[in-house]
Amino acid sequence: MKTADTSWFEGTVGTPAGDVPRVRTSLTSRDRRDAVALRWGIGRSAYTVPPGLYAVGSPSAESVVLVSANYKMSFDRLRRELSGIDAWILVLDTKGINVWCAAGKGTFGTDELVNRVEAADLGQVVSHRRLVLPQLGAPGVSAHEVRKRSGFQVVYGPVRAPDLPRFLSAGMKADPEMRRVRFGLADRAAVVPVEIVQGAGYALLIAALFVILGGLGPDGYRLDHVLSVGIPDAILVLGAFLGGSLLTPLLLPFLPGRPFAWKGMCMGLLVTLALWAALHGLPGTPGALALAAWLTMGSALASFLAMNFTGASTYTSLSGVRKEMRFAVPVQVVAVTAGLVFWAVARFTGQQG
Repeated sequence: MKTADTSWFEGTVGTPAGDVPRVRTSLTSRDRRDAVALRWGIGRSAYTVPPGLYAVGSPSAESVVLVSANYKMSFDRLRRELSGIDAWILVLDTKGINVWCAAGKGTFGTDELVNRVEAADLGQVVSHRRLVLPQLGAPGVSAHEVRKRSGFQVVYGPVRAPDLPRFLSAGMKADPEMRRVRFGLADRAAVVPVEIVQGAGYALLIAALFVILGGLGPDGYRLDHVLSVGIPDAILVLGAFLGGSLLTPLLLPFLPGRPFAWKGMCMGLLVTLALWAALHGLPGTPGALALAAWLTMGSALASFLAMNFTGASTYTSLSGVRKEMRFAVPVQVVAVTAGLVFWAVARFTGQQG
């Protein structure tokens, strides 16, 4: 596994189990720059921390043990909140995935936690038997199994790292606000760029294909149809792409229904209808079949893209996502197929798209 830069180390702390690397609590300009690049999908595979035990400040045998993922953004968010706190950080091998997603996938889980406690000889490092885990890691961890197998008690900390100092100073007591799971506008906007970057190439390719196919018609291939039909069709493709990957997550709480696939479908319908009206005017009988084609395809594309955010949202569950996908994906495939048939019939029967 490739690892991120380790300039955030600052010496070591001696323990009965050997020297433990000490990490800084202040983030460098490189840390911040890399985090911004990561939001756009740049350097994702290298943005990891080597699993193991780390020290913050000058921890002793009585100091708290905080558990984190080896996704460096999760690790950085934790360490930057620990200024003035002496603590141990036990980093699990989550394959470079954040706590919430790793808990759902099982890499932030009971087996990995127990194995990492043993690998770090944590029983020799600390005199207590408590591990503080982020609350969002709870779905992947069986606390009673951890205690049975390692002797360590699991204590769940607050949802957000900024609340951690207050949680620790209160004797590891969390108030209701610390337990509250949010997925506000800033959180939703933060996960948008990487989805746009990852999907933009495919969206542009499909849009270019419709530009080319737009020249087809009952009277053969005509360049003027490329401009009058192909370009508008490409705009509809890109509109559905942005509807599913940008507008759906931003407007998530205001869209009807609970399934992400349904929310994306509704946004796809709205965006496609709005763009159709802008490009072709209000729908009339001559273009009804072409409009039906794009409403069907646009809603299916946006619906599929919206499901990408189920793993980023903190109010979805793994079982719920699987259930949604089993139903939604076949419906999306049928919708796209039907839309393509409508589109072809509209083009070869002389309807203007």
